[in-house]
Amino acid sequence: MFEVLAFVYDNYLDSDACPELLALHRTLNTQGFAASEVDAALFWLEDLRFAARQLPTTPLVAAPPVPGAAAMRVLSEPEKRRLGVAGWGFLVFLVSAGALFTLELELVMDRVTAAGPGPIGVDDLKLIVLMVFWGLRRTPDVLVLDELYDHQSTRLAN
Repeated sequence: MFEVLAFVYDNYLDSDACPELLALHRTLNTQGFAASEVDAALFWLEDLRFAARQLPTTPLVAAPPVPGAAAMRVLSEPEKRRLGVAGWGFLVFLVSAGALFTLELELVMDRVTAAGPGPIGVDDLKLIVLMVFWGLRRTPDVLVLDELYDHQSTRLAN
């Protein structure tokens, strides 16, 4: 499914340019993706679009911090197993950097859960975050975008 989502993101950078699901289904099938992977990805995308429409239409801005009013999200056991320490650490980094707001984090967590059973690697998590931004029609900061595209295996120094 993740290969299909990556293809959609790479070929339709603007989510408004993405064709309707039936046309997208045909395009993905002609690209040689397995039918089950295409179906799973399209269901996932449709749920993302629906969830994105449920968020407030006002811009999501970070509120100024109020001393002593910090909130903490506690992961359930299935979420812990799904994300692992590295995945949760990456999401905490995005939130603390102001790149991912509370409602967006919840949407990412929803999409992680919807991605199927088993652990999610950090690279797949980065794709999920990209797709959430894509679904919200929001372009992340350039440095955040660079971090989402970065693959540690291609770095010169580790």
